[in-house]
Amino acid sequence: MNRIETCFSQLKQQGRPGLITFTMAGDPSFDVSLEIIKTLAKAGSDMIEIGMPFSDPAADGPTIQLAGQRALKQGINLHHVLNLVSAFRSENATTPLILMGYYNPILSYGVEPFVRDAAAAGADGFIVVDVPPEEDHELFNACREYGLHLIKLVTPTTDEKRLEVILPHAGGFLYYVSIAGITGTKIASTESIERAVQHFKHHTTLPVAVGFGIKGPHQALALKNAADAVVVGSALVAFIEQNLASPQKAIQPIEELVQSIAAALA
Repeated sequence: MNRIETCFSQLKQQGRPGLITFTMAGDPSFDVSLEIIKTLAKAGSDMIEIGMPFSDPAADGPTIQLAGQRALKQGINLHHVLNLVSAFRSENATTPLILMGYYNPILSYGVEPFVRDAAAAGADGFIVVDVPPEEDHELFNACREYGLHLIKLVTPTTDEKRLEVILPHAGGFLYYVSIAGITGTKIASTESIERAVQHFKHHTTLPVAVGFGIKGPHQALALKNAADAVVVGSALVAFIEQNLASPQKAIQPIEELVQSIAAALA
């Protein structure tokens, strides 16, 4: 069983939603980034998304865009991302790792070789923001061959007809982008999120995670009974941006925020 499936099975037994946290690989450096990923796991993240820096991140807000730019300035590429996964996996065999990014770098690396190398490094799935389901056969087939999940995004405008196209290649969980916009901005009302999650659950047995705009324990708590997991990204990345002169100082507030959200979801 893939680590993502194992994690959601355990969460169901515990009767609580999961916490998925995001950090950008190589922001502000490889070593600090690795320490942040370890901190996220230690502080209570059930799953971790690792951003793959890209020069044209159309779905990301300013906070994550700047994180990607900082990583690119450090020379971080997909080989470094996989090295980061491998380094974390050498100490942690259980926390699911999901690589999140855009398709162009994967195409440049080679789709099948990248999925193969990601599986060997210890990744468990991909979120590729800009590859439509009509064009994802090569990526989906490689994921299926190497036992990784291709996690699909759904939005407030995803209707039943579109779900019929998306769901056949979806695995791990559905990632509900709760707003029509970019990361790190507003969040939709709890009521509208509950309606949307129930809508998707009528069409799939996959868990549904809710992201975009969740910044703290109060927002996470409001979604405790609505979603199978909540995703927190920009609020964590912002601590790095605020401590660029001394990046190590970002570790403690990141740890404290994750602990507080994990406690709210317990």
